[in-house]
Parts: sequence; structure tokens; C-alpha cells
Amino acid sequence: MSKMRWMLAALFLCAYTGAALAQADKPAERHSVNETLEKRLGGVEKLLLGVADVMPAEKYSFAPTNGEFRGVRNFAKQLKHVAAVHYLIGAAILGEAPPADAADERGPDAVKTKDEVTKYLKDSLAYLHKAVATIDEKNLLELIKSPFGQGAETRLGLVMGALAHSSDHYGQMVEYLRMNGIIPPASQ
Repeated sequence: MSKMRWMLAALFLCAYTGAALAQADKPAERHSVNETLEKRLGGVEKLLLGVADVMPAEKYSFAPTNGEFRGVRNFAKQLKHVAAVHYLIGAAILGEAPPADAADERGPDAVKTKDEVTKYLKDSLAYLHKAVATIDEKNLLELIKSPFGQGAETRLGLVMGALAHSSDHYGQMVEYLRMNGIIPPASQ
């Protein structure tokens, strides 16, 4: 590493250590499990609704075809898939039966337009928020029936899975936007 990089690294370390020491003098704040999960879900929600909003309605049927993209979901189907998984995970956390049209993870066939897909996504996020609101320090690690086949999962594991899954598809949809010359809102 060059001398300049070492100096920058040392400067960063000093600044970070100073900030950490300054924080040590303050009383410790603590967020509840629920507040933490809600904050993370809100962040993913903002990203998903952002890409859903900026993609023009006429491009909701867009799916890449060049290269190794054979058989991938189009933009609308990406959003519907994410939303269907939200419903499955929310229902498992709440101990409810998931909507019948979410079981195959595709969402309802009748939902096709930008407005319909965006509403389905928003409704799924509201349902997942409702489920997350029931999670606390007592039931966080309690095993419940997995919505994905046999076995059990914790509420924490399911929410983490929903966030990771949504983020994965968000990344794919960002590529779809960029292939259409659209800058994702989070990059603007």
C-alpha cells in the first residue's frame, strides 16, 4: 500500500475511534426488535416502490433477451413474485392462510397493468408490515411452520429472508431499468 493510502487509513481510524469514544460518553440507546425490523423493511419498501414508480407502464412487460436471459420474468412478474412472497411470509408470521394466488409465488394472473401491479406490491408490503408489527423479543426466535415446504423457521429468519429476497429482485429490476436507459431513484 502506498504511503498516502496508509496515511488515509490511519486518519480514518483516528476519526472512527474518536467518534466511537464520543458515543461511549452518551447513554446507550436501544431500539426494539420491532423498530429495527420495521426500519429495514421500510428501506426495502422505498427501493421497491421507487423502481415500480419510475418504470414506464409500457415497459412493465420488458424482459431482457440478449445473452443468458432466456425465460426470465418480465418487470411486472418480478414485482408480483416479490409481492407474493411477502404475502406468504406475512401469513406464516401471522398464522394465517396465505392468499390462494400467492401460493405459486407468481401472484394473480389478472394483475397486469402498472397500476394493478403497484397496488398488489403496496398491499403486500402493508401486509408484511402488519406481520412484522407482531414480532417482539419474546416470539422472535420461536419456531413456526415454514411457508416454503416442510420444516420450521423463526419469525426473524422469515423477515430476513423477505428482505434478502426483495433485495435480490430489486437488483435484477435495477438492471431492467438501466437496460431501458432509466436511472433508479436510489442512484439519482
